[in-house]
Amino acid sequence: MKPVPHATPATPETSLRRAPVQRRSAERLTRILDACADLLDEVGYDDLSTRAVAQRAGVPIGSVYRFFGNKRQMADALAQRNLERFTEQVGERLKGADGGWRDALDAVLDEYLAMKRTAPGFSLVDFGNQIPVGARAEPNHRVADRLTELLSGYLHREPDEDLRRTFLIAVETADALVHLAFRMAADGDDRIIAEAREMIRAYLARVLD
Repeated sequence: MKPVPHATPATPETSLRRAPVQRRSAERLTRILDACADLLDEVGYDDLSTRAVAQRAGVPIGSVYRFFGNKRQMADALAQRNLERFTEQVGERLKGADGGWRDALDAVLDEYLAMKRTAPGFSLVDFGNQIPVGARAEPNHRVADRLTELLSGYLHREPDEDLRRTFLIAVETADALVHLAFRMAADGDDRIIAEAREMIRAYLARVLD
């Protein structure tokens, strides 16, 4: 199954033609994105169509076009939803933690691995790594920005450029090694994941301790 191909970057905000206002509209958007994710796993991006998404979601085709002009915009919105859910899950995980960066690293890596293994469509869309979204060319910049925003207070550090660069290096390293782990084994090679965790721990210990 081919990943979603590269395309002209589009921000998550512009991916939606119209933001849902009423609860019924929001629920319909959720069904559309859920259907898009399921179909990405089943048929891949090339064979994905807005009509198939509408049929799977049980909505009129016009409802899909109310939110999205094409399947590219649906994939962009799905990537953004993945990022939102990821940061929410990391935040929930850290509510009971002691405030150390090691707990934060485990939360970030564990939740990312959980999404890789269980979230529909994630293997093709991720946070946009297969389909560049956002103002920067690399979606990992967006992930690093979000982690800086989320974790700076938890770590009692200023959300400055130094912290953002630290997270960007960690994110790029994790991204490369986790993708290697999932190329080596369908559910992620545990030995490569363990090596990745130790490598990132060593880097963050030098920078954050």
